[in-house]
Amino acid sequence: MTTSHEFVEAIADADSFVSWDPPNWKESVITGELRIRGRRVAMVAGEFSYQAGSIGVATAERLVEAIEKATAARLPLIASPASGGTRMQEGTLAFVQMIKVSAAVAAHRAAHLPYVVYLRSPTMGGVFASWGSLGHITFAEPGALVGFLGPRVYSALYGEEFPEGVQVSENLYRNGVIDGVVPVKVFRHIVHRALIVMAGEVKPTRIAAPPTAFGRHSWTSVLATRRHDRPGIRDLLRRATERVPLSGTGQGELDRTVLLSLARFHGQPCVLFGQDRRGGESMGPAALREARRAMKIAEELRIPLVTVIDTVGASLSKEAEERGLAPEIARCIADLVTLETRTLAVLLGQGTGGGALALLPADRVIAAENAWLSPLPPEGASAIVYRDTEHAAELAEQQRIGAGDLYDDGVVDSVISEDGDFIADMVTAIGKELAGLKPVNLKRRVRRYRDLGVKRPAR
Repeated sequence: MTTSHEFVEAIADADSFVSWDPPNWKESVITGELRIRGRRVAMVAGEFSYQAGSIGVATAERLVEAIEKATAARLPLIASPASGGTRMQEGTLAFVQMIKVSAAVAAHRAAHLPYVVYLRSPTMGGVFASWGSLGHITFAEPGALVGFLGPRVYSALYGEEFPEGVQVSENLYRNGVIDGVVPVKVFRHIVHRALIVMAGEVKPTRIAAPPTAFGRHSWTSVLATRRHDRPGIRDLLRRATERVPLSGTGQGELDRTVLLSLARFHGQPCVLFGQDRRGGESMGPAALREARRAMKIAEELRIPLVTVIDTVGASLSKEAEERGLAPEIARCIADLVTLETRTLAVLLGQGTGGGALALLPADRVIAAENAWLSPLPPEGASAIVYRDTEHAAELAEQQRIGAGDLYDDGVVDSVISEDGDFIADMVTAIGKELAGLKPVNLKRRVRRYRDLGVKRPAR
């Protein structure tokens, strides 16, 4: 079990911590400011050794004052709870304090400031259900006990032991509740990289123009994008300047067909979300809910969102239907069209169906030379029109699904050549597009898609 002072010592630059607490303060939280590789950061941390880290009225007030001070100073905020929950000795009045703590965190996030959480053991009850679960990104220490209802309380109420292995940080990570499990010293490095993206200054940079193309025959492109050795989103991310992979929806769902990360391309920060078709699996509702998490992070932090489209399509299953696949596609489209931050869509390979469409409506859209976008795989379109799959190649051409046709029809703004080092050129294109994105203009974005098929949008 890591104490609050050990946590500070592990993440802070030497001798950089300045306490915000009153002299001789002895309570279940400590607050203050520190530096991580020279960057000023505010911090609130629980101290389990004092009354099991429980939160009472005075403690909650100290937390709120510190959070408000961080917001006023426009500092990123790191929170590291370690608590049994509400202070039972103070009753209901202590219980309702979680509301004002949560409200202070919400105000900090609404000010477009990073809120990063590191859960230490144990983090339970109302603390986990308030300021412990509101991070833009959330990590936990290995083996940490983390949950809502404490095992001892569960046993007393229900007369049996709580199932083993559920309220453990590693299990929460596997189920998409938190983003990772790392020792505190590793967390220091994660915070540093994350803040470079989330709160780093963007310096003007000159990026060479990548080689462009006009696309190839649609059916040739379809076959090319189905090759198992074709590069995908993970290859893009490996070329990022900085990257902090995140995981899941934060609400107990995880879809392995997608990838979410904080990243920088040629020094340009973004939230990256995209599909990894290499598993050969279709994407379900959880993937789209994870996409909406990416949108929210990007919007709150006012950094660009990059969506990468490379998918065999949305899942066709009983489970997907019952868990709201179609409504999630609709919400993704609506959220992306109206998102209050700059957006870039990258059509990297296969673009099949509603799963691809859900990530498309951005301020700028670039496509790889062999990328394509279609309501169904060409074989599916052939089955509808001809009641066989023999006309797939013909339908691919007729439907104008290839990158060249998408460019001519105004769906994409640029087509990147796949000759040479394709991934390096695409990374350059992403960096250049991010550097050149105009300020958010929702009317312009909506007009772009309003005009599709009516007239070619202005370039």
